[in-house]
Amino acid sequence: MKIIDRLIDDITNFVFMDNEIEKADIIFIPGGSHPELGEYAARLFVQGYAKYVLPAGGVSVKTGKFNGVKSKREIYNKEYKTEFEFLSDVLIQNGVPSNAIIREDQSSFTKENAVYSKRVLDSMGIIVDKAILCCKSFHARRAFMFYQFAFPDTEILVHSIPYFENGVGINSDSWHKSEVGINRVMGEIRRYGEQFMDDFIGLL
Repeated sequence: MKIIDRLIDDITNFVFMDNEIEKADIIFIPGGSHPELGEYAARLFVQGYAKYVLPAGGVSVKTGKFNGVKSKREIYNKEYKTEFEFLSDVLIQNGVPSNAIIREDQSSFTKENAVYSKRVLDSMGIIVDKAILCCKSFHARRAFMFYQFAFPDTEILVHSIPYFENGVGINSDSWHKSEVGINRVMGEIRRYGEQFMDDFIGLL
């Protein structure tokens, strides 16, 4: 194996992750404007993998608003004010009853998605022993880390969806073969140091 191949493998194995699917108490969605996240979570719910779905997300921390549906606008074509409102509509259109959807519409980025979801569940007295986390492929490790810090006593199973940007797939096999994939994955690497320093220091 070439040295560069080893480096690519090491990065791939860290950034991308998926677990075997199992029944859980809840399905988490860490925000987003891609309906595929909600559609996949809905399929898992309909198949009986969880009792609740919690799509988190308010407005963008950068723009102060919901930035719009990224795909399938002909299906999901309402005026959504928050990521929660959008993802809830996706879930309902794909078979999830509204009383199984738990609201969290105040968070603006991934860490808040996780922390605020914990607050909502605590306020409802819902204990989560096992959860499924639906996220974009390149976002898997970072989303997992935020949710694991927020839910330290919960077993979190990651189930990521394929992600495309400008028609280019970004997954464990292809990320290093395009500039857009490299930018996305290296951006994730940069964020680990920026966003998790305090969490790890807090463990000392």
